[in-house]
Amino acid sequence: MLTPRFLIAAAHKSSGKTVISTGLAAALAERGLKVASFKKGPDYIDPMWIGTATGGLCYNLDFNTQSSGEIETFFASRARGSDVALVEANKGLYDGVSMDGSDSNAALAKLLGLPVILVIDTGGMTRGIAPLLQGYQAFDGEVNIAGVILNKVGGPRHEAKLRAAVKTYTDLAVVGAVHRHRGLEIGERHLGLTTPGETGEFHKSIREIAQIVGTAVDLDLLLDLAGRAPDLPDPPPAPAPPTPDITIAIARDRAFGFYYPDDLEAFGAAGARLVPFDTMKDPVLPHCDGLFLGGGFPEMFVEALAANAALRDDIRTKLEAGLPSYAECGGLMYLARSIRNGADFGPMVGVIDADAVMHPRPQGRGYIKVTDTPDHPWPSPGQTIAAHEFHYAQLERVQTEPIYGRKVLRGHGVDGVHDGISVHKTLAGFCHLRSTNADPWVARFVDFVRKNKAR
Repeated sequence: MLTPRFLIAAAHKSSGKTVISTGLAAALAERGLKVASFKKGPDYIDPMWIGTATGGLCYNLDFNTQSSGEIETFFASRARGSDVALVEANKGLYDGVSMDGSDSNAALAKLLGLPVILVIDTGGMTRGIAPLLQGYQAFDGEVNIAGVILNKVGGPRHEAKLRAAVKTYTDLAVVGAVHRHRGLEIGERHLGLTTPGETGEFHKSIREIAQIVGTAVDLDLLLDLAGRAPDLPDPPPAPAPPTPDITIAIARDRAFGFYYPDDLEAFGAAGARLVPFDTMKDPVLPHCDGLFLGGGFPEMFVEALAANAALRDDIRTKLEAGLPSYAECGGLMYLARSIRNGADFGPMVGVIDADAVMHPRPQGRGYIKVTDTPDHPWPSPGQTIAAHEFHYAQLERVQTEPIYGRKVLRGHGVDGVHDGISVHKTLAGFCHLRSTNADPWVARFVDFVRKNKAR
């Protein structure tokens, strides 16, 4: 399978990779190209921007939850049929958790044969860009660094000096030079970049980013470099999904939107139909056999969530009656008695006998490893599960001692030792799962819902 493809990487985080990737994705799509998009690591927000820019979905590639072979097959299956595949790195090109670089962006580039386009934040830099690029090329000769995009350029004179330094001291192509521009500033806050749906006219914002980046970057040169990527093995054909026999309601709105697209696809493959609802507008849950509350920013919409008392009462009544439910992070907060975010306070569903309180610093951040306890409603006994967490919230004023479905081996979870509060037929925790070969959690949850329906 020959798919033109490239990796947008950088020397360090906050170099502007996501804005550049969003602009390139949109500019290439506006050319009429079918763009497959990917993001390395456990990220929800960057893929929202990039996927929206392509008019499709952006998938995550993560060494923490996927084996190398699984990443290869997964990438090939999602890139198949596209004109070009764009992968955005996380942090710097050579950064990762493992000191040997086995989970780095560079390792991903080698695994998938991705030509690397380095985005360099050129603020305060001219000739100094040359030894930086030389070092990155020399550090691992197996990584194909094919070109560089000069970002946050100060003006024409600055650009000329940077181009001269790159040309004089390296053999890299300057694929583009993106000058500082207010239209490229995406707001940031505690969990990273804001989500597209919160920027107001986000489609207009993406079009502006596409215009700026698409004009500043030589798209023909970029496609030429992407086209030099080697062949990939053809992925096996995907089996046809079964006819759905259960329905699962899923919160999809401004407060809840942290879902891996392949996890949602896994529900269909397991025989479940997903029905979305809005936690701030709908008075009751849609007819369903189970409930899935993903992560998001409920703390930013406390007033609207609290105001929809009818839905909160309906959810509490149904969960207490035994409706199977799974909640992650923001979903856990929504099921608590209340959410407090500074001066903002409001009652929530109340199935979890505790208050979710936002703190100024992360309470749990990074990769987490857990094992399921016998109290997990749909356990994977004896298996160590790799996941991630990123939450500023802490459960406080816990009135009833929780029953936990997970033991934390690494990370924080709910209390530093446990995660996954089990109550009624609900599991609610801070860690975010990814349905993979090693942990097909979606199939286990769907099977739990199906067995409950049969009873």
